[in-house]
Amino acid sequence: MALRGGRSPLRYLLLAAILALLMFLSSWWLPQPWRDCESSWHPCLTFHLQTPTVAIGYKQSDNKPEEEEVHRAESSPALPLPPECPGQSFQAHRLLLHLSAALGSDDDVLLEAYLRSWDELIKFMESLGTIVSFFSQKVREKVVVIRELSLKHRTLKLQTPASNNGLQSPSPHHGPSGLQAGAYHSVRSMVEAELRAGAVDFSRRNDSGCRTLLRLHRSLQWLRLLLQGLMEGRDQLGELRTPGDLCREAYLVALAPHHPWLIRQMAEVVFLALPERKVFLDIVCARGQEEFVPVLHTLTHALRLVHARTHRILEANSMLELP
Repeated sequence: MALRGGRSPLRYLLLAAILALLMFLSSWWLPQPWRDCESSWHPCLTFHLQTPTVAIGYKQSDNKPEEEEVHRAESSPALPLPPECPGQSFQAHRLLLHLSAALGSDDDVLLEAYLRSWDELIKFMESLGTIVSFFSQKVREKVVVIRELSLKHRTLKLQTPASNNGLQSPSPHHGPSGLQAGAYHSVRSMVEAELRAGAVDFSRRNDSGCRTLLRLHRSLQWLRLLLQGLMEGRDQLGELRTPGDLCREAYLVALAPHHPWLIRQMAEVVFLALPERKVFLDIVCARGQEEFVPVLHTLTHALRLVHARTHRILEANSMLELP
C-alpha cells in the first residue's frame, strides 16, 4: 500500500523498524485474553489507564447528548439496505442485516448476530491494507474466544441431565456454538450467567466472555466513529479530512484511554499508512462522496443502536472498567 508523498530510503527503513516494534507489541493493541506473562516472552505491563469521562460520543463538546440521539434513532424507521458491491469481500448490506438481527427484545443484543457483524467488520478492516488487517486479527481472536466459551458451556450442558427446575439442555440442531440458546444467547444472558458462575473477575484479567466483549465493544465504537467521521469530517475550509486524521480522532476517544503510552505512539504508524478516501469509496462501490454518505449513514445508525444497548448492559453491571 503506497504512502502519500515521496519517501527516502532512510525513512522507509525507519518506518519498517517502527512497524517491527509495533508487531512485537501488538498483543496490547486491542487487549487480548490475559496470558501469564511470567511464563511467556511477553513483557508484563501492570498499569491500567482510566476511560474518559464521556464513554459514548465522539467529542466531549458535542451539543447533542448521545443518549438523545440513540433514543431518536431507535424510534426512527428502518433505513434501506445498501446495494451489493460486486467483487468486494466486505458487503455493507450484510453488515446491516447482522446488526439489525442483533437487536433483540427487551433492549438486549443477540450474540450470534453481534459476532456475525464482527465477521463482516473484520473483512472491512482487512480491505484497508496489510497494516490494518494485522490488527484485525486481534479482533478475530476476541470473536473466537466468545464462540469457544459458548461452545464449552453448551457442551457441559449437553453432558448434564436436566435439572429439577425442568429446564432442558440446548438441542444439537442449534449449530456448532451455544449462541442460539442458553447462557450465551445474548449479551444480557451471558453477563448474568458469568456473574452467577463467578467467571467475571473485577480485580484482575481473565478470559471471561464479559471482559472479551468489553474489548469488542470499545473497538466497535472506534469503527463507528471512524465511519461517522468519513461521513461528516470536513475541516474549517470545507475540505474533506483524511481517513488517517479521522481514524486518529476516533482512536483517541474509543481506544487510546485503554492503551499504554507506547502503543498510542505506535498507532500513529497505522494512521499514516491508511489509504486515501477513494479506497473507502471503492469498498462499498460508491462513485463519489454523494453516494458514500447514505451508506455510511445507514451503517452508523445501526452501529450506534447496537453499541448503545451493549453499553447500557455493561454499565448496569459495572463492567465498563474490567481490567
